[in-house]
Amino acid sequence: MPLRIPRAWAAGCAALAVAHMALAAPAAKPPGEQAGAIWMAFALNKRLSPYDLGVQVTEGRAVLTGKVENQQDKDLAAEVAQAAGDTSQVDNKLTIDPTLAEQPPARQAVAQRIDDATLTATIRAKLTWNAATAGSDIMVSTDTGTVTLKGRALTADAKLVAGTLASTTDGVTVVNNLISLSAADTQTTRAETDAKTTDESVTDAWITSKVKASFLYDRNLDALSIEVKVREGVVRLSGEVASSEQKTQAVEVARRLRGVRGVDADLLKVSLSGATQ
Repeated sequence: MPLRIPRAWAAGCAALAVAHMALAAPAAKPPGEQAGAIWMAFALNKRLSPYDLGVQVTEGRAVLTGKVENQQDKDLAAEVAQAAGDTSQVDNKLTIDPTLAEQPPARQAVAQRIDDATLTATIRAKLTWNAATAGSDIMVSTDTGTVTLKGRALTADAKLVAGTLASTTDGVTVVNNLISLSAADTQTTRAETDAKTTDESVTDAWITSKVKASFLYDRNLDALSIEVKVREGVVRLSGEVASSEQKTQAVEVARRLRGVRGVDADLLKVSLSGATQ
């Protein structure tokens, strides 16, 4: 026989379930917080950050004002606002002004500061991963894409490598290499640095992730076209690059990372178009 549940009891359970769902549902963000989230999302978006856009949120409805260059950016702004502000409705009052294309882009100050902070963090990471610069006391600062390196390097090679790591980072426009050399720039210092690097516990997985990240951060390399495998500290690169210079660059970037014992790039091919140039 089928089990019969009293209607009153079933109704009570349903009411409790609805009440529980209402309590579990996250509370809606205050309008000011929603507007702030949308504005920050605009500032972080490279296509939208040059525009002077206004945002106002009332009762879950976001109103966008200002000018954009084309319909694609207008539609993008609505999508970004919907996702970032978690609003039920977006009133897109943005107007299209094609003449904006003729004006030089002027990124919002907060967006530029975020880009600068990202570059600083990226270069600091690259300096930490690199065998030549890992033991050096190098400070990094970035202002509108201009990177300044200060502090002390253990060797002249470390100073040179630090400048190269910064200058090849995507988004960097100028590098001021103000690093000074330690007084004891000797063979002994180099040996101590090499010993310190060798003694650190670096796994194949760590090397793999850092090689891939280094390729991703390098303006001269297409990280998605290069496959990286590491076994017992030996990096094996495969895939395809656009030129022999890029292949050399990929090998050099991988070779200089901490814990790397060698680089095998026999399977990293140069595209036919790059080989004939």
